[in-house]
Amino acid sequence: MKKIYWIAGILILAGIGLLIGAAGDMSTYSTFGEATRTGDKVKVVGTLAKDKEMYYDPIEDPNYFSFYVSDNDGEVRKVILRGAKPQDFELSEQIVVTGQMDGQDFMASELLMKCPSKYKDEEVFLRSES
Repeated sequence: MKKIYWIAGILILAGIGLLIGAAGDMSTYSTFGEATRTGDKVKVVGTLAKDKEMYYDPIEDPNYFSFYVSDNDGEVRKVILRGAKPQDFELSEQIVVTGQMDGQDFMASELLMKCPSKYKDEEVFLRSES
């Protein structure tokens, strides 16, 4: 067999391996209730519970940030992120946290924020002037 067939076969197997590995990360969004039942690493989408306390003290521990998120079912849970508080965190419209439940708290390993568009802010500003 020619060398090119061996190389093509190895590349195809490597591609299949990468797709299988990436498929494990392509999960759908869950809720805190589902995260509690399964105990697995999940992605929870929700909104910041602005009436609850946020805690971040960079002098005491710059890698500890806690806040509360309300998921799509309306369940509010404390989320602990082992990292710094993101800039303009309070302005986020939607939050996606990746992690798993630890007792009553959700231990987040990743955080994604959907912030309001600057164009949306301009639209509101223009309407308020007329």
